[in-house]
Amino acid sequence: QGHSAPGLYHQLLASSQISGKWFYIASAFNNPEFNQSSRTIHAAFFYFAPNHTDDKILLREYLTIGDKCVYNSSYLKVQRENGTVSKYEYGKEQFADLLLTKDPKIFMFGFALKDEQNKGLSFYTDKPEVTEEQMRVFHEAITCIGMQKSEISYTDAKKDLCGPLDKQHKEERQKEKEGDTALG
Repeated sequence: QGHSAPGLYHQLLASSQISGKWFYIASAFNNPEFNQSSRTIHAAFFYFAPNHTDDKILLREYLTIGDKCVYNSSYLKVQRENGTVSKYEYGKEQFADLLLTKDPKIFMFGFALKDEQNKGLSFYTDKPEVTEEQMRVFHEAITCIGMQKSEISYTDAKKDLCGPLDKQHKEERQKEKEGDTALG
């Protein structure tokens, strides 16, 4: 809203606003594949590590699907021209608009917002608990793109099974760092 695309891009990669840990809270999709897939995710969190030099964001995601934790590591590509990010999924490159709000603790991805059949919105916060105000921002955005609140599917942080793996990865990275220092 009111951002020029280059401004948005600059914000995206220069911003500490989106690096770090995020929780996937809710989404609504008209796209059948996205809709189906979002409903299988009971809980999810991920880490963003923007790379300032080559317009990529390292994404490490921890998804609880059914009774297991699924870990993925991939890159999001950043398109400077129009402030979008993309990821190769379902056999093709999928694009999303990064939607920042006044609240730096939340953001949304907008998908195919001009395409009635495929549009969607996903909502992320920096904590597993969401305030009423934050949820209101998401609900307003859903209404604004012409979707219904009843179409939203929500995750439940209490069902998360990825905590132990996240902890293990942290410890491994810490060891690597210490190893590097010892060698240096």
